[in-house]
Amino acid sequence: MSSSTGKWILLTTVLGSGMAMLDSTVVNVALPTIGRDLDADLAGLQWTVNAYMLTLAGLILLGGALGDRFGRRKVFVVGVVWFAAASLLCGLAPNAGVLVAARALQGVGGALLTPGSLALIQASFHPDDRARAVGLWSGFGGIGAAVGPFLGGWLVDGPGWRWVFLLNVPLALLCAPIALRHVPESKDGRVHGRGFDMLGAGLGALALALVTYALIEAPGGSVPVVAVTAAAGVAAGVAFIAVEKRRADPMMPLDIFASRQFMAVNLVTLCVYAAFAGFFFLSAVQLQVVTGYSALGAGTALLPTTVLMLLLSARSGELAQRIGPRIPLTAGPLLCATGMLLMLRVGEDASYVSDVLPAVLVLGVGMVTLVAPLTATVLASVDTGRAGLASGVNNAAARAAGLVAVAALPLLAGMSEEAYRSADAFDDAFRRAMPLCAGILVVGAVIAFTTVRKPPPGCLQPECLTHGGVTAPPLEPNRSRGRLE
Repeated sequence: MSSSTGKWILLTTVLGSGMAMLDSTVVNVALPTIGRDLDADLAGLQWTVNAYMLTLAGLILLGGALGDRFGRRKVFVVGVVWFAAASLLCGLAPNAGVLVAARALQGVGGALLTPGSLALIQASFHPDDRARAVGLWSGFGGIGAAVGPFLGGWLVDGPGWRWVFLLNVPLALLCAPIALRHVPESKDGRVHGRGFDMLGAGLGALALALVTYALIEAPGGSVPVVAVTAAAGVAAGVAFIAVEKRRADPMMPLDIFASRQFMAVNLVTLCVYAAFAGFFFLSAVQLQVVTGYSALGAGTALLPTTVLMLLLSARSGELAQRIGPRIPLTAGPLLCATGMLLMLRVGEDASYVSDVLPAVLVLGVGMVTLVAPLTATVLASVDTGRAGLASGVNNAAARAAGLVAVAALPLLAGMSEEAYRSADAFDDAFRRAMPLCAGILVVGAVIAFTTVRKPPPGCLQPECLTHGGVTAPPLEPNRSRGRLE
């Protein structure tokens, strides 16, 4: 952490992953304006968010595998450039259809750069510094997600919503040269051959796409079409698992889930990021449509979470390393759930100081408690050589959870296609949606409390491998007897 190379690596990975994280939330505050400008209904706004998350979630495992095989820095830089080009297309989109297509291309770039950023940290930093490095990466990445609504609001009310996307171009022009000059290359030496599990990648993306389409189209679509699409999505998901189980070199080796710790933390990830995605998608619209805030006002209202993430995320990662992940991963979701329930006070005549601010502060404390330990625990559950794969699986879980949440929450809350144009209709649906988000977080807290454990003393985390819940040092070759011990 004290070396110049370490600082360059951290800056580069924060810039790259920050673009992807920023775009996951910065768009939410611009949705009402995009809807009016491009004459899009609620389904169009959902696809504006979900087209990005669909390709990101569907291909992020492939992105991690590409980095492990061909070089994490190389794939990371390709992702940064791709993301910037797709962002430029988003900013120039003449209609909702082109915008949705460009957002899908953005997700492809995000799938290349996101797992690479974390894998570069895991492969480059000394084990004693990794927890702090991951904490700083998570903190600044969380800031990117949290500052998104504020920055998006400023851009929407100022130069226009198109600059929400165009802003990524200068960031990429800064990030890519730094990566090429200052970041060392790394790859998984155990990977050989040049074949890729394209069938697995295609089935995974298809399953997510079909399920998402069914959920978004369910309110006003044909019942037989929605039912057939949903069934086809489930079938594609089952086929994906079957293919991954049979292949010799799968995109997602199922043996990685032999670690109970890894499995448990990914279940927590599903719950947490489903709730986060639903919250940020709906709350930015609630503040504008119901409470009457401008886009900038709605973004500024969520700014305290940014300050908390900036100040406390690195320390949160260090604390989790000392006391273990179980307490942070239990308390964090419960605090976030409390913050979301406090958002029920935010209505037509809500006061910022007495209604909005308490909810945002509690949510921010929960995010600080949760995000860095969650990321560090995922990586500590596998050996360093599989950092790209572990990062990809966890990111895929997070994005898939957000994808399904944005598609399903309006349906579960009874939100019509024109609800965002009516303050009363949207407020009613919002009040039904927030308890659902909080309930998902409580489920995540219960999973964490009952399944996540602190590695025993003497474990050289994160090199320890976890098999069936029993943590042991990594296997070392016994030279005299030619076998692993």
